[in-house]
Amino acid sequence: MCRNIKLLFHFEPPATRDEVGASALQYVRKLSGMNKPSKANQGAFDTAVKKVTEATLALFDALDAHGPPRCRDTERAKAAERGRQRDAKMRERFLKLDAKEMRALK
Repeated sequence: MCRNIKLLFHFEPPATRDEVGASALQYVRKLSGMNKPSKANQGAFDTAVKKVTEATLALFDALDAHGPPRCRDTERAKAAERGRQRDAKMRERFLKLDAKEMRALK
């Protein structure tokens, strides 16, 4: 999943329309491969963002949430920890690769 698209469902306070719209914009950018569409494509791009936003809000309204609402601070801390773990694994792989390369050079 694109790391810029954040989990928005079942928070207290609920996600705002602007937050959903920002995620919809990231989604459409990712799928289209366009960060900023040309003037010729701007209408289609804007329509897609609007439709994705509306579909997401309708989905949130239709979903049945189980358990207590999520806390933004807790979810932010979890994401930061996942990032630290991902970085640690990458560093470990890189260091192992360097060690193997060094042995191969000897």
